[in-house]
Amino acid sequence: MTVLTELLNRHWPQWHDWVAITRLDKPVGSYLLLWPTLWALWIAGDGRPDWSLVIIFTLGVFLMRSAGCVINDYADRKVDGHVKRTCNRPLATGRLTEKQALSGFALLVGVSFLLVLLTNAYTVWLSFGGLALASVYPFMKRHTHLPQVFLGAAFSWAIPMAFAAQSNEVPVVAWLLYAANLAWTVAYDTMYAMVDRDDDVKIGVKSTAILFGDLDLAMIGLLQGITLFCLLSAGGQLSLGWPFYLALLAGAAFLGWQLWAIRSRRRTECFAAFRLSHWFGLIVWAGIVAHFWLTPVAD
Repeated sequence: MTVLTELLNRHWPQWHDWVAITRLDKPVGSYLLLWPTLWALWIAGDGRPDWSLVIIFTLGVFLMRSAGCVINDYADRKVDGHVKRTCNRPLATGRLTEKQALSGFALLVGVSFLLVLLTNAYTVWLSFGGLALASVYPFMKRHTHLPQVFLGAAFSWAIPMAFAAQSNEVPVVAWLLYAANLAWTVAYDTMYAMVDRDDDVKIGVKSTAILFGDLDLAMIGLLQGITLFCLLSAGGQLSLGWPFYLALLAGAAFLGWQLWAIRSRRRTECFAAFRLSHWFGLIVWAGIVAHFWLTPVAD
């Protein structure tokens, strides 16, 4: 036990629960948010983004992802105890209270908003849309089989915000990236929902995994195809070079492998494939960075 751990255990015994509810020990979700945000910053900045914005958005990604996890657990506090994967979460077990969760959500959102205030007015106004999407998404699984679409909309909102902050505009290509990321998010979160599908059916929680049924693999493949098509279209509009298309080819191979890996539809395989999803975002970002590195913009 380290000195820091000992001090935390002595003076803040609930710190383990706060790590759990904010998923600080499970950064995959933050990576899934981060890479598309970096796509936008690098493209909006012609390969040379403002490094202060890179820092602001990176911190914002981690803070808002944690805020989203907290409000998600608050929304699911009555059902998490009936799902194998989530039955030990802090709100489900009572280790944290509803009031504590809402206070934590407000604190994380407040700090995130302070970061947004370091950008420009356009980005500040857009941030309210992001907050609305992040707040609404967790409750959608009670009312629609498409909560993954709301998650995709929320997870993609950093893209127009990044363009607004870097270039003070949101061009058409930003919305192509938005569409690509939305489709990709629905695809990988459907894999994630397949892990809990049996439990969700029993307790009445809705998801695309339940909606798609036996067509789940076909629909995930279709969504992956839409993702690649939108990215190809964005690359064409931006006149990106061969490094980007080579990265897309590698990304397509990775998506194909994911689809093959979950062919059994078993919980363990679906969860393992989902946890690796962020590598696609990294591959695409690497292709964007490589394009600008090999074809530098003239001063």
